[in-house]
Amino acid sequence: MKILLATLHAKYVHASLALPYLASACATLPELDWSILELTVNELPDQLLAKLYAERADVVMFSCYIWNTELTLKLASDLKQLAPNTFIVLGGPEVSFGSFEMMVRNGAIDCIVRGEGEESCRELLQALSQGGALEEIAGITYREGEEVIANPERGALSDLDRIPSPFAARLVDLKKPLVYYETSRGCPFSCAFCMSSIESGVRSFSMARIKADLTQLMEAGVQTVKLADRTFNYDARRANEIWRFILEHNRGSKFHFEIAAELLTEENLNLLAQVPAGMFRFEIGVQSGGEETLAKVERKSSLDKLYANVARLKSATAVTVHLDLVAGLPGESLPGFLASVQGLCALDADHIQVEPLKVLKGTAMRGIARKEGYAYAEAAPYKILRTPWLSFEEIRRIEGISRLLDLVYNSGRFATTLRVFAAERPLSQIFDEAAQFFDSAGLFAGNLSLASLFEALWRFASRGRDDEALERLRDALCFDLCLTGYPSGNLPGFFTPGPGPVEPVAPPRLQSKPGERVRYYRRTFARDYRCTPWREEPASVTFVYRSAPGAGLQVQVL
Repeated sequence: MKILLATLHAKYVHASLALPYLASACATLPELDWSILELTVNELPDQLLAKLYAERADVVMFSCYIWNTELTLKLASDLKQLAPNTFIVLGGPEVSFGSFEMMVRNGAIDCIVRGEGEESCRELLQALSQGGALEEIAGITYREGEEVIANPERGALSDLDRIPSPFAARLVDLKKPLVYYETSRGCPFSCAFCMSSIESGVRSFSMARIKADLTQLMEAGVQTVKLADRTFNYDARRANEIWRFILEHNRGSKFHFEIAAELLTEENLNLLAQVPAGMFRFEIGVQSGGEETLAKVERKSSLDKLYANVARLKSATAVTVHLDLVAGLPGESLPGFLASVQGLCALDADHIQVEPLKVLKGTAMRGIARKEGYAYAEAAPYKILRTPWLSFEEIRRIEGISRLLDLVYNSGRFATTLRVFAAERPLSQIFDEAAQFFDSAGLFAGNLSLASLFEALWRFASRGRDDEALERLRDALCFDLCLTGYPSGNLPGFFTPGPGPVEPVAPPRLQSKPGERVRYYRRTFARDYRCTPWREEPASVTFVYRSAPGAGLQVQVL
């Protein structure tokens, strides 16, 4: 019997974690022929269908998420038309709730595996290959003739090591730029808006299993390992042991962890101070700067401790810090949201991400939304449309702020300009005003080139500022523009050239390497932006641009 495990990623760089786990859990079943097919939602539907059909599988199992379920259902229906005898199975967080109704509406689906799938899928495939009954398999919804039957739930697997390692079985594509990995399942928090709140407690793989898997990932030279653990540091001592193991054995991989900053201990912070720059990236869910708002969604967090530990991470370690906010939580108005943004800006985070609330199926947030009178999209990703505290227009405004944070703050290309803006008034206010300007000017309608983004920020800055403030911003934008690349060609209108490009004799410490090209550009600024705070006096600055095949562009400021 031919089994096809398939999913549709949001991007090509992603590698599936669920499918290799399922294949590993079922690998010892006899007389089964396995294949894994990882596709993306960006491919043409006809091409996707052709690839699925070409597998000639007897059973096709789709892994479903909010970004791919609608397209998956269409493909499943078309595949059923082409191959009526194909047994089609869905699984994953997006179909684990409302499975009965989904199967009633969609006749192409033969079975849905609810919740954690390794044991249910193994029993299902064993029954299908041996002609067994499905009625004894916990955690599935299946079709029997014209009837749809939902079997009882399956409890979570207590011993995760019972699932054979898909990495040891070489079922994971380690050549992808980003590989997902998990050391635990579950979360110590019970946030009403999160799928992890459905399961209580945290289960961990054994330390021996974790170290064996990590060794394989590091020896393979995986570019980025993204830990799927919902709260990696739920156990501080365990986290330290894994971090120390990575530090001792890593060969150049980067690691992304989702952590709760308020749970970091002094021992954690002391160890993290030893992490080389660029090796660790921490994603920290602040969610809201309002204590009352967090309490309403059962997010038990000490914001004071969280902020203090983030400040320590920024001042005493080289860990990259990514902070998340969820807009639209109960009780948070637009001024409250802007205060939350400002709190994160004050921490000097490397990356700030803002996402409007998604009212996910199966979460307690659905009940809160009904009780409070939320309006949200009925189709995935179930984004809020209006709350008792935010109008539709204000949510669109927040989405504009989110996009500008990504383009301007997170890109790192406007650090000097943002410092000048921040000296005027809170950055949250700047981003709010800029979002309204960009929206009214139609600048969010398409993709902005870097030059267009610089020009748009200048247009925004030109409104309502006196000559002195405007010249300071012009100077800052010019400085940031010089840092993005050699200033030539179609430059923004605000850019005022300096004395022109120069090619001085490079001092010994700037001698070029074989195959490297070095260019220079000298410009006089009204103030010296190399200092923090900058000196309010004219400064002649030389930018050194180094480029070599495969090395990208490096800019040095003298």
